Amino acid sequence: MTADDLVSLRRDLHRKPEPAWREFYTTARIVEELEARLGDDITLHVGPDALATDRRLAVPDEPELTHAYQRALETDADEATLERLEGGYTGAVAVLERGEGPTVGLRVDIDGLPRAESDNTEHVPAAEGFRSEHDGAMHACGHDAHATIGVGVLERIANSDDFSGTLKVFFQPAEEVIGGAKSMAESDHIEDVDSLLAMHIGLDHPTGEIVAGIDGFLAVRHLEAEFTGEPAHAGGHPEQGRNAVQALATAVQNLYAIPRHNDGATRVNAGLVEGGSASNVIPESARTVVEVRGETTELMEYMTEKSRRVLRSAAEMHDCEVEIEIGAEAPSATSDQELVSIVEDVAGGVAGVDSVLERDELGGSEDATYLMQAVQENGGKACYVGVGTDHPGGHHTATFDVDEASIQHGVDTLAGAIERIGRGR
Repeated sequence: MTADDLVSLRRDLHRKPEPAWREFYTTARIVEELEARLGDDITLHVGPDALATDRRLAVPDEPELTHAYQRALETDADEATLERLEGGYTGAVAVLERGEGPTVGLRVDIDGLPRAESDNTEHVPAAEGFRSEHDGAMHACGHDAHATIGVGVLERIANSDDFSGTLKVFFQPAEEVIGGAKSMAESDHIEDVDSLLAMHIGLDHPTGEIVAGIDGFLAVRHLEAEFTGEPAHAGGHPEQGRNAVQALATAVQNLYAIPRHNDGATRVNAGLVEGGSASNVIPESARTVVEVRGETTELMEYMTEKSRRVLRSAAEMHDCEVEIEIGAEAPSATSDQELVSIVEDVAGGVAGVDSVLERDELGGSEDATYLMQAVQENGGKACYVGVGTDHPGGHHTATFDVDEASIQHGVDTLAGAIERIGRGR
């Protein structure tokens, strides 16, 4: 793919961002591009064939899935491909076989975020006509570039004489809700992967900088808590009510008082809080979605247990009941030095790359860790690569964008590392 081809594909995906498990057009567009460029050279496992379907996390409700599916049907996407994805079974695994050698995996995520994109004319996508066409959705984290890099790497390796083995590219849905990687990590496709590369663009590193190995992934878990009380007239008979919002408010306040831990970093956030119906009604229901994180999986478990205790004690204090369910989650992970060294060496020779860092800390969470962990537990190696890009707005903001030159840097670095792995050095 030429630089113009990469930009064109990225911009097409940017126009039609689709949040978790609704990546219908996105998956179909990736499949179309791969079939047009590589044809019978690759094997495509699409939708349910790419996933352990009973391991999907944080799947939206049926009306949301149906709305997104119907919207995709109104595009020029291949209807037969879309039918394979119906019900929110999105994503794909592309397999390229090139003789004897190791099986190398590359994971790229493909989902957008449920947030509106800036229409300010200083925002390049708005100025140049590829701003999101989907109200309330945006590629605000660079996953449009990730998907494009995945396609570019596949074509590069397909045309390479320097790779021997099998390449699998995991076009993963639902990263933003830490909901998609587990279903791919527990599929059959990961079992024979000897080396896995995952990647992310940006992360506050500038265009021309590559981070060979990113660590510092915080293990993460979502707790969904539903408080139930008893309604009453707030003016006439307040004593007859059991206020679920009051229980919720107590829980939120006390969650932030959970003690930190000597073994490492911990986090807690009540990111969604809702309840009540009117100012003169004692609310009988309220809910929150709480996110806990830890520098290790054990620290995340510590925060989980402390949070459960807080939620239950708050309900008891206000004579309410609470049901707590585990939502999406992902473990921590560490990049293996063997692959870090390969990426570092390759990146140093990539045109346009003028700075290579051996390692850096993410300081956040990423469900690619499920795939990394699965490969490592099977005796393989895994590495998470950062591809720098200048972005005018921070990740997840309305003005986020990528410097499109960095897409080529990502293709060249990752394809070069894959070739090196295939040569056994």
